Amino acid sequence: MQHSIERASILIEALPYIQKLYNKTVVVKYGGNAMINEDLKNSVIEDVTLLKYVGMHPVIVHGGGPDITAALKTYNVESHFVNGLRVTDADTMRIAQMVLVGKTNKEIVSLVNKKGGKAIGLCGIDGGMIQCEPLREDTEGNPIDVGFVGKITGINTKMLKTLASDEYIPVIAPIGTDKDGQSYNINADTVASAVATAIQAEKLIYLTDVEGVKDNDGNIIYEITTDDTLKLIEDGTISGGMIPKVTACSDAVKEGVNRVHIIDGRILHSILLEIFTDTGIGTMFKLPENN
Repeated sequence: MQHSIERASILIEALPYIQKLYNKTVVVKYGGNAMINEDLKNSVIEDVTLLKYVGMHPVIVHGGGPDITAALKTYNVESHFVNGLRVTDADTMRIAQMVLVGKTNKEIVSLVNKKGGKAIGLCGIDGGMIQCEPLREDTEGNPIDVGFVGKITGINTKMLKTLASDEYIPVIAPIGTDKDGQSYNINADTVASAVATAIQAEKLIYLTDVEGVKDNDGNIIYEITTDDTLKLIEDGTISGGMIPKVTACSDAVKEGVNRVHIIDGRILHSILLEIFTDTGIGTMFKLPENN
């Protein structure tokens, strides 16, 4: 009986969050170890499916770095990175699109459907959903050459809103196209931020392989402002693959997404812990107090 009472208390703790987020859109960037470990895979998809069943509108944006790297090795194509972005020549682009759209995306869709949800697999090519141009500058405006890596110029939200507000869970692969129909590989963190901003999501959650943003002493920063992220990038505290991630988080906050979080996707049911508990986990991004 005591165990049952404790379970009921957990549900009651979740009630105000369910009420607050009812009929609201939650974008989940799905990546890292949570895409590899089977228990974590099931945990993430169960969490997202539950969000749908309690009246929210979840949208999944996924990465696929390990799958792409494995496929490139099979074809004897080397991987190179600049500021956390994969340099994408024509061969890499062809393989990345094949893997992200044809393999990774469909595996996620299949698992959502298996858990009782109704997922629709998409990429930015579908309906011209993600429009882009070649990325030619880094976050500081310095010129870079990363090949067929895209800079997002627009998001067509009509299809996304129609699907998400109905009974479906959109699952988006981070591939976009330019005005000439050329495909581009786009950082999934950037896509998640752009999608969340375009559809004015209430919440954007990044599942990662880290506990959150950390200071120089290795302590988790539980709340961070957009100004602080710039300072931490400039002084080297944030580096490598975390740069596009925290930049995407900051951009989303600046553009009106209410809450943006980086959480540890290696924890079972981390999405539920973040959304439905009083303490939450990971790092939350916010505007400076004077904004």
